Amino acid sequence: MSLRISIVGSGAIGTYYGAKLAHGGSDVHFLMRGDLTEVRREGILVRGEGENFRVSNVNCYNFTNEIGPCDLVIVSIKTTSNGDLVDLIPPLLHERTMVLTLQNGLGNEEFLASHFGADRVLGGLCFIAVERHSKPEVERYAYGQLILGEFGRPSLPRTREVAAEFTRANVRCTVTEDLALERWRKLIWNVPFNGLSIVAGEIDTAAIINDENLRHLTLALMSEVIAAANKCGHSLPSDAWRKHIERTESMSGYKPSTLSDWAAGRTLETEAIWGEPVRRAAAAGAQMPRTEMIYLLLKELDERRRSR
Repeated sequence: MSLRISIVGSGAIGTYYGAKLAHGGSDVHFLMRGDLTEVRREGILVRGEGENFRVSNVNCYNFTNEIGPCDLVIVSIKTTSNGDLVDLIPPLLHERTMVLTLQNGLGNEEFLASHFGADRVLGGLCFIAVERHSKPEVERYAYGQLILGEFGRPSLPRTREVAAEFTRANVRCTVTEDLALERWRKLIWNVPFNGLSIVAGEIDTAAIINDENLRHLTLALMSEVIAAANKCGHSLPSDAWRKHIERTESMSGYKPSTLSDWAAGRTLETEAIWGEPVRRAAAAGAQMPRTEMIYLLLKELDERRRSR
């Protein structure tokens, strides 16, 4: 299967996976805001353990109507900009276009389904540590597994065709039959590490995991997420936190995406990562007091800064 692919959101995640796909031979088109001169001149450089390559002659554009209809739209903008997708995505659609969100948190598939049809929507979970140093350069720090699934249904033949496109690009990619379950599984990491990286004083993952009190709080937050997932009907084992801790211990000090957003002055993804899980847990009769506290603190910090 040869797919025409567009990347909507060329931050660290979108640039990395788009570059991997292009390097693997896929037909990739990047939506990038602002001056494109540097990318068109230098291409995209990807660095990381076991890989160091440059994609030349990058197809990049300021507007989606310059890209035109594609077979696969990969959404990797911040969830705080989801409202922009209502205008950005329609020029990219034909009758059978798939829309794959690689965004964090809960509620993104539902948003896309409500505007573009549930039959188009897939979700992906990126277990990766990657930073964009500039428009033409991204660096991967740790692993890189991608899990794909259909929104609200088991996998389809197209799900495996999309996975095969990533696999051909040397991305470790698997397919899940239960996307919602995997969304909650990823929150086990995102809720504590993205949150504590800011509220504990703008620190990286190594500082969190190596501090006795913060490690204890991390484990408590992880257990809270696991309990809420089970209450919401997504069966996670009580020790599902273990692999996340092991992976984090194997990483050098990594700045989670929320900390990078905070440092850059961007609006935080408080609703998708903390607010929506808290609301869904409450609706199912569960409480997430620690998660809710981080949610309220981040929301207050974000609002204060923006008001200034």
